[in-house]
Amino acid sequence: MLSFSQRTSSATILVFVVGVAQGAAPPSLPPQSVFIDPLSFAVLGQNATFRDSAFDSGFNPSSTPTPFFQILDAGFLDILGPEPSFHEIASNPDFGFANEAPVYVPDTDEIFFSGSPFPGNTNVSNQVNRVSMSEVEDALRASNGSAVNVTVTPINLPSTVLSTNGGTGPFRGSLLFVGDGLGARPPAVTLVNPRPPHNATVLLDNYFGRQFNSLNDVKIHPTSGKIFFSDVSYGFALNIRPAPLMPNQVYRFDPDTRVVQMVLDGLVRPNGIAFTQDGRMAYVSDSGSLQDLSGTTALQTQPATIYAFDIDPVTERFINRRVLAYIDAGVPDGLQVDTNGNIYAATGDGVQVWTPAGTLLGKFFVGMRTANMVFAGFGRLVLLSETRLFLARVNAGNVNLEGR
Repeated sequence: MLSFSQRTSSATILVFVVGVAQGAAPPSLPPQSVFIDPLSFAVLGQNATFRDSAFDSGFNPSSTPTPFFQILDAGFLDILGPEPSFHEIASNPDFGFANEAPVYVPDTDEIFFSGSPFPGNTNVSNQVNRVSMSEVEDALRASNGSAVNVTVTPINLPSTVLSTNGGTGPFRGSLLFVGDGLGARPPAVTLVNPRPPHNATVLLDNYFGRQFNSLNDVKIHPTSGKIFFSDVSYGFALNIRPAPLMPNQVYRFDPDTRVVQMVLDGLVRPNGIAFTQDGRMAYVSDSGSLQDLSGTTALQTQPATIYAFDIDPVTERFINRRVLAYIDAGVPDGLQVDTNGNIYAATGDGVQVWTPAGTLLGKFFVGMRTANMVFAGFGRLVLLSETRLFLARVNAGNVNLEGR
């Protein structure tokens, strides 16, 4: 057992790193991975300097260069598979081009996603971009696995698609987006053609004549085909939307009848949504400790929690709330569920993976805020980390995101 000090942006932490020879460690580790035994950091000692913020320091006791796989439970090896790899595939240090709303389109082998909004600017919407995964594969082969910087292509969207923050699908052949709205223009649920000219159809932009606050994330129920989205007042926090007029809530929307119903309230900042493969359960992240988007420690007593719910088989309301996990770095943002039922959460240090029983298996550790992720087909997990885009090749894939 090796002990040393790790310096973060706010503290020096005494930690212990367990090597492969430790009894609890897996018999062998795949490339780009580190095993951290929870026994090794359960007691840091009275003279240790502890982390005092979830927002300015991550837990990387091995000081391993990013990106890497941080294994906390041997079950993470099943997700990684025998030959995982982790690569940076695009970057722009001057702009947050990879923020939210990831959608993978199998027909063209492309991912679409939105960039960061422009705080205080009610005249300019954020940009939606696309990346060819075929180009990514070609670039990685040519680079022999080193970091690459593939082309990120902005797409021109109609003015009805504003401040895109959530995305899923494809839904009936289209990208399904939700957005914050912009100034007095309302948040909306929108279908966008993934092919030029990227024409758009607005499905919903009000609740019985009242504007939503800022639509945040969206998922399609895997068996009923109904659309579920979260509405949270982050647009107001960014100074691109008026003060909220309704509670932060989760809604169910029927795209055929256009009936909209509230199905969950009582969370501070409901954010990411994900369903199990059979549609009987849902997970919702509450990013309540990130209320003003400044990441100040004064808000750390608010939730940074993922909750599990049962889905009422008749009304599809979210019932029987219980805790799945409390996040140690930043807040839980976008969520995905893999075909084995594991829950993936975008967090302040990358993507964390939990079992349905609430065991933290490991992290796709990039050491920076990651707002969302999506599987680009089986075995390819793409992480959106604002100024950087990552690809992890693993042995896992998404549940059905297209609905029935």
